[in-house]
Amino acid sequence: MKHKLRIAGIVLGVIVVAVIALPFGLNANSFRPKLESELSAALGRPVTVGNLSLSLMAGSVTAQDLAIADDPAFGQSPFVRAKFLKVGVEILPLIFSKSLHVTELTLEHPEITLLRSAAGTWNFSTLGATNPTPAAASTPAAAPSPQPATADLAVKQLDVKDGRITVGHADTGQTHVYDTVNIGVRNFSFGAQFPFTLTAVLPNGGTLKLDGNAGPINSTDTSLTPLQAQVSVKQLDLAASGIGELSPGISGMADFDGTVGSDGQEVRTSGTLQARKLQLVQSGGPAGRPVQLKYAVAHQLHSQSGTISESDISMGKAVAQLTGNYQIQGQTATLDMKLNAQNMPVDDLEAMLPALGVVLPSGSRLSGGTLSANLTITGPASGPVIAGPIRLSNSKLAGFDLGSKLSSISKLSGAKTGADTSIQNLSTDARVAPDGVRTEKVNLTIPALGVLTGSGSIGPGGALSYQMTANLNGAVVTAVTQMIGLGDKGESIPFFIRGTTSNPSFVPDVKGMLTGQIGSQIGNALKSKLLSKSGPKYAAPAPQQKTSVMKKLTGWFHKNKKDQNAKK
Repeated sequence: MKHKLRIAGIVLGVIVVAVIALPFGLNANSFRPKLESELSAALGRPVTVGNLSLSLMAGSVTAQDLAIADDPAFGQSPFVRAKFLKVGVEILPLIFSKSLHVTELTLEHPEITLLRSAAGTWNFSTLGATNPTPAAASTPAAAPSPQPATADLAVKQLDVKDGRITVGHADTGQTHVYDTVNIGVRNFSFGAQFPFTLTAVLPNGGTLKLDGNAGPINSTDTSLTPLQAQVSVKQLDLAASGIGELSPGISGMADFDGTVGSDGQEVRTSGTLQARKLQLVQSGGPAGRPVQLKYAVAHQLHSQSGTISESDISMGKAVAQLTGNYQIQGQTATLDMKLNAQNMPVDDLEAMLPALGVVLPSGSRLSGGTLSANLTITGPASGPVIAGPIRLSNSKLAGFDLGSKLSSISKLSGAKTGADTSIQNLSTDARVAPDGVRTEKVNLTIPALGVLTGSGSIGPGGALSYQMTANLNGAVVTAVTQMIGLGDKGESIPFFIRGTTSNPSFVPDVKGMLTGQIGSQIGNALKSKLLSKSGPKYAAPAPQQKTSVMKKLTGWFHKNKKDQNAKK
């Protein structure tokens, strides 16, 4: 036993002497060609390193100025640059046979550039591939079957510390920077699954964390490597993150918790997103309260298309369901979706109107009641066409006196709405597009006034152009006909809505009155009076009588309009 201990002591002494003497007789840079060769073979890209320094006590080799080449289809700039690469090695093989057995790789302060072509191919797709060929820059790759890489690099521990990742489009040059990137991988191998964690600081602040498993590395396209991870995002700036590139005008701050999984062909993700100060259109403003989105999406990697199978958008008790499909080509996303919202409480929904670019008359707001809609959303995400029926029930436009605005009509009937306009029902078929809003079959029931019907449009700047008909409570047209001495008949009166959404104006359609129902009633009344006085041969009213009627009618509206302007 003592003999064995003596031998072990001698061996240990030799090792200690070798460790002490080795730095004086071993040139660490002699390992550089082997290190570059092994890394190049494993990554499928030329790898160069600078000066090497050896620390036997720590069991590591430190390389300065690491550079990993990019896919030639994306340019000549390095894919990865790092000030230092720390390589953990096995000491005994290094001492006795000068063999380099890597156990640990640590990249310190690396700068990594991730670029995506217009065809959807990433510059890291060929990383680690066997017999790599440059990625296609203009056509998407065929769908390969997932398979592990034959070239392998087994490392117990692989870390990226305090890195910076730049993500961008190869064709446009637009980029987004993620700072303080830290990646930890254990038991890494190209041919097996391995656990990993990733944390990063998002563009314009916020944090990202992924925790899961990946692998085996797909030998044909690294971007198709299977993945399962939990995702947590805090304080995501929607505009700065690049989401707004597909749909300009989107902004706000969001938190997200969910999962993401890929089998190399399809990515499935689900979770809950909470957005604050959300804005959806460029002409809008931030929503007045948080919006929650619960969703489930399946995305096809090769066709760059996906299906939203579940999506509940809620603001308080107002909930809408969004489902459908999308297709991404370059920086354009084409939508084919449906939004179904039934009986959403207006009080919860009203704070969302600014985010949608909806402008109410100055000083007014919607209060009470419910809103329902069944809409289709089609076309590019940057300017979709939204169309379908909308219905507002039992609500009121607080702070807006429609009776006063309709004074040229309501004064005749004596109808008044007061400071708030109660709305029993408002229904219309709407079409919202980049060139403005078109509403058909408008039917508005206001208990204090009656029923207003018609159609019209809202320009991109909010300009109103509506042609309406008022079927008012009380005999409005009767008052008109009585004023000009023609009796007590009639039921409706046409008018225009002009001005802007923030300051609408209501103008009587005098020509429409005389050519429509009121005109017919006036003509019949004149005819009746003339027949009773002069007999059949004087049936047609004289031109001067028609002129007199026109002057009385238009004169009243002009006078009323002057009175209305004077009040302003």
